[in-house]
Amino acid sequence: MTTAPPPAAPPPTPPPLDPPVWQPPPPPPGPPARPQLRRSRTDKVLGGVSGGLAEYSGIDALLWRVGFVALALAGGTGIVVYLLLWLLMPAGPAAYGPHAYGPPGAPPVRVPAGPRSPVPGITIAVLLIVVGALALITRFSAWDLGPRAFFGSALLVVGLGLVAAAFSGGRTARGGLIALGIVLSLALLAATAMPWNNVRSGGVGDRTFRPATEAQVRDFYRGGAGDMTVDLTAVDVSDISAPITTRVEHGLGDVQVLVPRDADVRLTVMSGVGSIDAFGQGSLDRGFFPGAGTGSWVDDGKPEFVIAVHNGAGDVEVSRG
Repeated sequence: MTTAPPPAAPPPTPPPLDPPVWQPPPPPPGPPARPQLRRSRTDKVLGGVSGGLAEYSGIDALLWRVGFVALALAGGTGIVVYLLLWLLMPAGPAAYGPHAYGPPGAPPVRVPAGPRSPVPGITIAVLLIVVGALALITRFSAWDLGPRAFFGSALLVVGLGLVAAAFSGGRTARGGLIALGIVLSLALLAATAMPWNNVRSGGVGDRTFRPATEAQVRDFYRGGAGDMTVDLTAVDVSDISAPITTRVEHGLGDVQVLVPRDADVRLTVMSGVGSIDAFGQGSLDRGFFPGAGTGSWVDDGKPEFVIAVHNGAGDVEVSRG
């Protein structure tokens, strides 16, 4: 008689499953974090202000520097604005590339330096070629270009080089071009203000002119470098029929013009660099100045002298002898 096998044990009951934990969907990616406005420690020529503005705005630092230089030459406001930003903007962290302003705590990323841009070298080469060509034109032709043509042409070449450097790749020595542009701008301003033709044609040394009569008064007095004195006190203005007109042009140095005490004077003064003193009335550069005395011609509204003074660099004084 066969015995039946015992029934098999039932399978173990599986453990209960936990309900799934709900998780919110990830937020959509937002715009990249904007860097803070700080002075740059890597892209700087003087204080890093332009470099910091470039990192914050995305505008090339060269354009910021050119803007500050233009404002400085226009009236000095660029210097004030730059100094204020230098004081108010905190210094940025020491980093090695444009990705210094990443997430907090992230190490700075070293950006490998690219190849050096040929723009600065080409700019200097073109500058030398242009200046040399202008020198040859002045030497072997009838054109007398003068310093303003040289400085202006050189500044134009440097400006074009700065613009090309702003849009070209590679490492560029922009600081040197900017410094050269500033020097050329100052030289061009000095050349524009100063009548260099007078310096070259008027000679060097102090000069004094003392005409004794109306006929001896020149229509034009020219000086070069040195002090100039035009003494008109010996001229008798009691019986002149028309105003005595004269012009004084001087390049570099002080100019002094003396007139008789009883002469009415109509004066015009143009001075590039230096102070003006017209009959002790401060820095007036034009006007009608009546004389003093009892003659019928004194303070009658009609000038005995019409004087124009143009001085490049130096003080101008017009007084009575």
